[in-house]
This record gives sequence, structure tokens and C-alpha cells, in this order.
Amino acid sequence: MGKIIAIANQKGGVGKTTTSVNLAASLGVLEKKVLLIDADPQANATSGLGIDVDSVEIGTYQLLEHTNTAEEAIIGTSSPNLDIIPAHIDLVAIEIELVDKEKREYMMQKAIGHLRDRYDYILIDCAPSLGLLTLNALTAADSVIIPIQCEYFALEGLGKLLNTIKSIQKIHNADLDIEGLLLTMYDSRLRLSNQVVEEVQKHFSEMVFETIIQRNVRLSEAPSYGESIINYDAASKGATNYLSLAQELITKNNS
Repeated sequence: MGKIIAIANQKGGVGKTTTSVNLAASLGVLEKKVLLIDADPQANATSGLGIDVDSVEIGTYQLLEHTNTAEEAIIGTSSPNLDIIPAHIDLVAIEIELVDKEKREYMMQKAIGHLRDRYDYILIDCAPSLGLLTLNALTAADSVIIPIQCEYFALEGLGKLLNTIKSIQKIHNADLDIEGLLLTMYDSRLRLSNQVVEEVQKHFSEMVFETIIQRNVRLSEAPSYGESIINYDAASKGATNYLSLAQELITKNNS
């Protein structure tokens, strides 16, 4: 039975899509069957895996509208054991179109629930907002990974996100867990980076992943080649970090 994990933070630029793509690819390399769902209208996870966004005819938009099935939206990727449901800019319209629909928060859950039997992990790359798209992802998910950038404003907005998660647990999805807080863009040379790590570990202790994603030029370059860091440069620090995170996730869910 597969696990559905949303990767969410309403702050942009914290490494959400980088984490979605590279964690998915790393889990695939570790022989887990993985589906990545791009639930961000910017469609960066889609282009980051080498798919031409303009050519996407069936994706997350059609999935949430229920005009097509999940099976019709799934595309294979060049990464081993990794499939994707791509996004297109048309996903921008979904928030408006779902507003009047009954049970609008459950559209994603209804569309992908049956895929658990086909995959070990289903990862959802969320939009940088707390709108209906992210609400759908969190309602469908078993747990959420929250990337936190090792920067000055790292904890700003985290309280709001944790409150949103609490209200989703109360109203829509009592089983939603926090899989973990993931520290990203860490630079050991910066005192500020080290302070943020200390602060987050002190406040949230066991909720924080042991793996920390370090700043890495190769990680930034990989999306422009339409490849995960594993395909682009398997020997890089970024690849090592994400393989370590994937292993930590697998170990945690097997214990």
C-alpha cells in the first residue's frame, strides 16, 4: 500500500520543487516505484524532468476536473521507477473553477486514492500558497514534508502552515501527519545557516529530518537540462544529500 506525501510550504523559493523532483528520483534509484504529481501551475517539476510543458494535454488540471483519469495523465520519465502527472499553466484556473463545487477539497483524493496499489510513494509538489490546490493535496496526503530554507526568514510563515495543517486534520483529513521538516539551502560557512539549523532543531527536535540539503551549484543547474540531480551528476553533493533523504524516509516508514 503506497504512501501519499505532499511537499508544501506557502513560501516560495525554499526548495519545494527541487525536493519533489530529486527525492522522487532518489526513491526510484533505491528501487521504489514512485509517482510525482505536479500540483503547481508554474509546472517546474514537469519541466525539471524533461517534459515540454506546452505539449501537456492531460495533467493535474484534468485530474482535478475529473475529465480524465489518473491513468490517462501519467507519463513515464527517463528516471528509473519514476512516473509523473504533469502540470500546465491552465492549472491556474482550477482554484476559481473548483470554488462552487461540492466537496471541492476532496477532488485530488478521489482522483488518486486507487493509485496506492501501484506505487510505493506518491509525492505531490504543491504550489507556494495555501489555496485550494494545496488544500486538495493535503487532504489527499498521508503526510507532509515541509522544506525550510536556512535563511533569516525561515520560520516566518511556518506557524501559519502548521495551523493550516491542524485545521485540515480537524475538518478534512484526521490522518494527516507531518513527515518531517527538511532544512534546505544550507551553507556551513554562514553563521546564519548554522543558527537557523540550531533554532529549528531546538524547537521541533524529532520532527526535523537528520538529512540537511546543502547549497549546491549542480542542484541549481540540473533543472535547466530537464534532469534530476541523480541523472545530471550522481557524484555531486546534492545527489548524495537527496539519496540520504530518500534512505531516511524509507527507513522511517519501515520501522
